[in-house]
Amino acid sequence: MPELPLDQVRTLLAVVDEGTFDAAAAALHVTPSAVSQRVKALEQRTGRVLLLRTKPVRPTESGAIVVRLARQLVRLERDARAELGLSGAGEPTRVSVAVNSDSLATWFLTALTRVPEDLRLCFELRREDQDHTAVLLRQGLVMAAVTSSSEPVTGCSVRALGTMRYVAVAHPDFAARHLDGPLPMTLPHAPVVVFDRRDDLQDGFVRLLRHGRGRAGALRHSVPTSEGFVEAVAAGLGWGMVPEVQAEPLLRTGRLVHLAPDREVDVPLYWQQWKLDSPALAAVARAVTATAAEALRRPT
Repeated sequence: MPELPLDQVRTLLAVVDEGTFDAAAAALHVTPSAVSQRVKALEQRTGRVLLLRTKPVRPTESGAIVVRLARQLVRLERDARAELGLSGAGEPTRVSVAVNSDSLATWFLTALTRVPEDLRLCFELRREDQDHTAVLLRQGLVMAAVTSSSEPVTGCSVRALGTMRYVAVAHPDFAARHLDGPLPMTLPHAPVVVFDRRDDLQDGFVRLLRHGRGRAGALRHSVPTSEGFVEAVAAGLGWGMVPEVQAEPLLRTGRLVHLAPDREVDVPLYWQQWKLDSPALAAVARAVTATAAEALRRPT
């Protein structure tokens, strides 16, 4: 296998991060021609097209692999500089993590507060559905992710965090108006709140009730924040699947009612991260797994 020259790998990363060859040239203090030549040379070495020459440029599937390698090399270099006490080692270390909205709203920020302050980490969080966070890892856009996938992304390790339990709830008045009858018959016709167009949790719950058939209603309110989602359901816009920890206080005060107390949905969550001997990543992983053990249910 041909070697991948570091200057070419770093140049590819700069082009992806900056969006254009000209911007990458300015960031690297070289000419646009030099950037173009390095990228072409790297594509010749790998025998693959690595960039789509769009505006902004985008990595191909093969390019994403090289970009991930480049980010890992940058991470290792920074860790080494810090351990050696070289100049610039005192700069904060950036740690990019993809995390689903419900974890972000309930337990994940607590985990970050438990990372030792002397590590001087800057957290860059990318909010994404737990079914899609692994894609950001695969593309090299983040170093770690809270994901629903137990299959490790290439070059990553995976560990179970626990399960997040969701319950079907609605405002009492909404339930009286729209759900007066057997739930499997009425729920598919009632207004529903969803996170976004990729949110399948409500549809999945209807299929659970109807033995694999049907989906939630056509009248859908899209509310793309965890807190806003819960408030929309509590306000009576529609029914929805709400994390148990967020639903409990509203159930106690009567703002929400259980639609099917014996039909909870448990979503398993996993922590995936690059396989790097990085003190920063190791510290974050310890904090995340410890907090998740307290906040999430154990897998059944």
